[in-house]
Amino acid sequence: MPQLAVVWRRTDKPGHEFCTLAKTDHGMKLTGVAVLTNEGVPCCLQYSIDCDAQWRTLLCRFSGYIGKHAVTLDIRREGAKWLLNGIEVPEVAGADDIDLGFSPSTNLLPIRRLALEVGKSANVKAAWLRFPELTLEPLDQTYTRLGPDTYRYESAGGTFKRDLKVDESGMVIEYPDLWSAESRA
Repeated sequence: MPQLAVVWRRTDKPGHEFCTLAKTDHGMKLTGVAVLTNEGVPCCLQYSIDCDAQWRTLLCRFSGYIGKHAVTLDIRREGAKWLLNGIEVPEVAGADDIDLGFSPSTNLLPIRRLALEVGKSANVKAAWLRFPELTLEPLDQTYTRLGPDTYRYESAGGTFKRDLKVDESGMVIEYPDLWSAESRA
C-alpha cells in the first residue's frame, strides 16, 4: 500500500504526472505515470523504481509511448555498474540514483538518501535518463538544503538551478518553471 501519492501539473507545457511511494521488504518503490506533450508530440510514460533501504536505485522499469512509438527500458544498478536493457553503460558507473529527465519524482531519491541538515550541501552523480532521447548519461548534481522544506538543485555545472519546495517526506511539491503539485495524499 502506498505511503503517499501526488499529482503534479507541468507548468511550462501541457502535462500531468501521478506518482506513489510505497515501502517494500527491501526498501522503497516509486511508481508513476506521466501524460504530457513534448514538442507537440503526445507522450504517456510509466515507470517503476525499486530502491534499497539507503534509497539507492536498484532497478527502473520504464515503458510507454512517445507519439506512436512504443518504448520499453530496463535499467539496473549492480554494485557500481549500470545496465540499460542488459548492456553496460560505463559512463554512469558509480551513480547511486536514477534521474528521469521528464519527472520531478526522482529528486526524492538523493534528498532522502543524503538526509542533509539545513545549510549543508552534497554532490552526487546520477544516471540521467535523458528525455526524449532515452539515453542514459552521467549527470553531476548538487543538493543544498536551504531550509526545512527547501533544497537548491544544481546541475550542468551550476548553470541549471532551481529551489525545490518539498513536503515532509522529501517529495517535491514545487519545481519552479516545470512542475507544481496539484494534490497529495
